[in-house]
Amino acid sequence: QVQLVESGGGSVQAGGSLRLSCVVSGVAFDFADLGWYRQALGKTRERVATITSQGISHYGDFMQDRFTISRDNAKKTVYLQMDNLRPEDTAVYYCLLITHPNYWGQGTQVTVSS
Repeated sequence: QVQLVESGGGSVQAGGSLRLSCVVSGVAFDFADLGWYRQALGKTRERVATITSQGISHYGDFMQDRFTISRDNAKKTVYLQMDNLRPEDTAVYYCLLITHPNYWGQGTQVTVSS
């Protein structure tokens, strides 16, 4: 059974940082492509970043300067480091296992206040 469990969300002031974690089980993690997406209230879900099994990362538009995706295969965990957060980064952040079908985590709320 595939499971993705996110953690690390919370409330922070503008300019602050958070690191999200997603522990993945039920899959051969070393061979998995993974990603982070976010969905703000009333908006469509958008890609933040993805990382391949080889460690190659890609970022959504305007994401790369402040967000960093990484993975630790030994811990079966994918991370999203978020720096210099802005109020417009407020959203639910979802971890994604990129496969057929895709698997999503339950999401973790990030709230950035001005």
